[in-house]
Amino acid sequence: MINGERSIERPLRWGMVGGGRTGQVGYKHRTGAQRDGTYRLICGAFDLDAERGRDFGTKIGVAADRCYGDYKELIAKEAGRKDGVEVVSIATPNFTHYEITKACLEAGLHVICEKPLFFTVAECDEVAKLAEEKGLIVGVTYGFTGHPLVHQMAAMVKKGMLGDIRIVDMQYSHGFNAGDDVGAGEAVKWRTNPKTAGPTFVLGDIGTHLYYLSEVVLPHMKIEKLLCDRKAFIPTRAPLEDHATVLMHYDNGARGRLWVSSVNAGNMGSQRYRFVGSKASVEWSDSHPDQLIYEVQGEPNRTLHHGMPYLEEESLACDRMGALHTEGLGDSWANIYLWIAQAIDAKRRGDEAFLKGHHYPGIEAGTEGVRWLENCVRSADAGSAWVEFK
Repeated sequence: MINGERSIERPLRWGMVGGGRTGQVGYKHRTGAQRDGTYRLICGAFDLDAERGRDFGTKIGVAADRCYGDYKELIAKEAGRKDGVEVVSIATPNFTHYEITKACLEAGLHVICEKPLFFTVAECDEVAKLAEEKGLIVGVTYGFTGHPLVHQMAAMVKKGMLGDIRIVDMQYSHGFNAGDDVGAGEAVKWRTNPKTAGPTFVLGDIGTHLYYLSEVVLPHMKIEKLLCDRKAFIPTRAPLEDHATVLMHYDNGARGRLWVSSVNAGNMGSQRYRFVGSKASVEWSDSHPDQLIYEVQGEPNRTLHHGMPYLEEESLACDRMGALHTEGLGDSWANIYLWIAQAIDAKRRGDEAFLKGHHYPGIEAGTEGVRWLENCVRSADAGSAWVEFK
């Protein structure tokens, strides 16, 4: 169980690009990063409006002279300090991820970036090579994949408790974009503009969460081919989609279905995962995050609760609250940031053995998410045709 004891020698000197007062994810980054004393926020370029960013930064405890106008100023001025920043989180719109990540790596800084990581696999491969050359870590924030019951499912699959996996069924939907974009805020406008969002809207914005979580639970299974059907129910969002269904064929013969939508009117937002094997099934949803439904063929259904001693070691190792107290998104983010901090610390110490056995969402996870998106777009643009996954 995680209890807040520091697991690395000292806190990492940490900065942020984006995530200011008007951002939607900045607070999630900060609560996750600072939960266990493994990061100390010392600087930031929090806002496109430099003055607003400085006002915000000082109000969350950052010195005024370390609240910068943009990421270039942050990199340049922190480089000249003995106590300069070591790792930077990027919480900005999609189209800026590549240039900021690359600039940080070239300056010798570790990076933690929002998803989808970049627009193309080619960009991911280039950055992965740069990170390897520099000896640096790139982490990606896939929100709920730090939840202990996600790792319970992964452990159950690995230990054969479900049998051979046959069916993968996933959903992430909400209704917050069911109306048109007249009067919408900037967070909606950039997400529905191909120049700033990239080649997808909901597939990249929420679908990649589903896909990466399935990779955590089913690391032994690979997609052979897929079919993506996507649509913009609000015509002004085209060619990007606000609704999509993806069918997937896996290399072990399993079949998968993934549904994402931001026009599910009335729905407040939920993720649901069901993994069906030849012996049993498991189902988990973020709307009831402390419960895992375990259904063994021919036996009564069971509801497993997080933090209980009957769970697998892999789940208990990343539990924070203990049984009876609900674990949620903030706890999951804290685990992700903790695991990335441990990877950065191991990289700094040259402990490659630790890194080989250490789980965290890194550049490979970000790359595979972009690869999945590229294949989805290729299928949709071909008239929702089956395409070989490549």
